[in-house]
Amino acid sequence: MTEPEFRMIETNGVTLHTALAGDGPLAILLHGWPQCWYLWRHQIAPLAAAGYRVAVPDQRGYGASSKPDDVRAYNIRELAADVAGLARALGYDDFVLFGHDWGCLVAWNTALLHADVCRAVMGLSVPFWRATAATVDPPGMDDRFWYIRYFQPEGVVEAELEADLEHSLLQLYYSLAADSPYGAWMKQLEHPAGSRLLDTLPHTDTLPRWLSRADFEVYLEQYRRSGFRGPCNWYRNMLYNNTITPKLENARFTQPAAFVAGAEDDVLLYDPAWRETFPAAFDDLRFIEIIDGAGHWLQVEKPAETTAQMLRFLAQLAA
Repeated sequence: MTEPEFRMIETNGVTLHTALAGDGPLAILLHGWPQCWYLWRHQIAPLAAAGYRVAVPDQRGYGASSKPDDVRAYNIRELAADVAGLARALGYDDFVLFGHDWGCLVAWNTALLHADVCRAVMGLSVPFWRATAATVDPPGMDDRFWYIRYFQPEGVVEAELEADLEHSLLQLYYSLAADSPYGAWMKQLEHPAGSRLLDTLPHTDTLPRWLSRADFEVYLEQYRRSGFRGPCNWYRNMLYNNTITPKLENARFTQPAAFVAGAEDDVLLYDPAWRETFPAAFDDLRFIEIIDGAGHWLQVEKPAETTAQMLRFLAQLAA
């Protein structure tokens, strides 16, 4: 791929390490957990070639970006303000936003909280939803393992995952990819509550077909730098995010929007009825596209197909 340039950009009281490429209208690409800017490596050059200024930050807590220690520093208002501030710092009055995983939740919420500057939004992998108490602590499952509940005490999941970064990241990437058995991520609910996260996931010793050793080394270096505290603090704000955004309850998206996911993405199993309920929140939902053969990491599992859908959305905006 064409190598982007990198800048440390001040926004909303933090500094975001940001990959930049191209010139033209601004498109911001947001990664999720446990990723970094490098997730979008296949999409940066094509979007730049299509006439966009592409900005891909390591979000707060990740990679070379700022890592506040306070758990509340990772609430959704701050994360959305980081994005709007990034655009201002780059000299733009508005932007198109793409988000994946937790970055998708930030994208959806940025589109609502900063609708005056977010002119269009595409989500990847995670339909728009607001967490409930059942999201964090599923009822009737006190004796079962659930990763979001496991993530709540500070330091527990961090210690597990940081003990062997190579092993941890390999299992996480594999278990949510189409390479693993469909539904493998959700099988953690079949394990007892005293389990650790990695104990509940299918194991592999082999890199997935879409992840070269060189690419994997980039991720390892990112997590050697950042650790998991900042990334996991995002989960510790899930219910707090609702408390500080009451006006978003039943809010509607007024700007053009689209959604793309992998056909074998276990995250879509969280709400089996998402396809029927999700569109109701949008005034201008251009399309929903499901990519065959992709799991959760569709940008790297099916890069050409994913890029094509992103360019399709941008072309519709320009028409």
